[in-house]
Amino acid sequence: MIAALTAAQLVFSDGATQSFTAEGRTTYVDRGTPSAGEWSVTGDGTFASFWPPTYRATYTIRWIVEEGVPVGVSFTDARSGVRYDGRYR
Repeated sequence: MIAALTAAQLVFSDGATQSFTAEGRTTYVDRGTPSAGEWSVTGDGTFASFWPPTYRATYTIRWIVEEGVPVGVSFTDARSGVRYDGRYR
């Protein structure tokens, strides 16, 4: 999972980007405005994110694979079931 998240910056369909570090830091940039958070592995295929001061979320992640090549990561929110697809830049 760490390799999937830290492989490259992710770009979402709305143009927002997100970067993850192996040390558990993440930066999400929406319309030029960055926000910093933290993430940690919570189980096989799941991770938790924390965005200060209080927002917490848990996601299941899966590779997005095209023609046998990983091109990004799919995030599914454990609470809402909403899926977000991030493609490697």
